[in-house]
Amino acid sequence: MEIKFTKEQYENLIKLVYLGYWMINYAHGEEEAEKFEEIEQYIYSLAKDFKLENYIRHNKEFDKYFPTIEFEEESKVEKYISEYNDGILWDELINRLAMRDLIKKYGEDAVEEMEFEERVEKQQPFIEKYENEFSKNGIENLVLKSNW
Repeated sequence: MEIKFTKEQYENLIKLVYLGYWMINYAHGEEEAEKFEEIEQYIYSLAKDFKLENYIRHNKEFDKYFPTIEFEEESKVEKYISEYNDGILWDELINRLAMRDLIKKYGEDAVEEMEFEERVEKQQPFIEKYENEFSKNGIENLVLKSNW
C-alpha cells in the first residue's frame, strides 16, 4: 500500500504527529510514548522528500529525527498546545467543582446511583454557576482553605 501526500498535507501530518506524541509523552511519560516513536520517526524521516528539512532535522549523534525550533515557532503547534491547556484547565476545574457540589448536595451514593441523564441535569446548574463566575472574574474569587 502506498499513501501519497501533498507538501501541505505532509506538513499537517507532522503537526499531528508532533501533537500526538507530545500528548502521550506528557500524560503517560516517555515509556508509553516509546510505543509511538517508530511511526513518529518514520513520518519525520520523510521531511527531506517534501523539502521540509527546515522543520525536521536528523541528529547524527542520536540517529533520530527531531522537529526544529523553526517548526515549533512557525507551525503554531506551541499555540495549539497552549490553547488546549487553557481550555482543559477551565473545563476540568468547572466540572470537578460542579461534581463536588453535586455530591455535597445529594451524597456520593445517590450520585453514583443516578442515571447519566439525571446526573447531567442536576449537575448543570453547578456547571453554569462556575462558568459564569470564571468568565466574569477568572480566578480572582477562587480561595482555598489552608491548614497552614
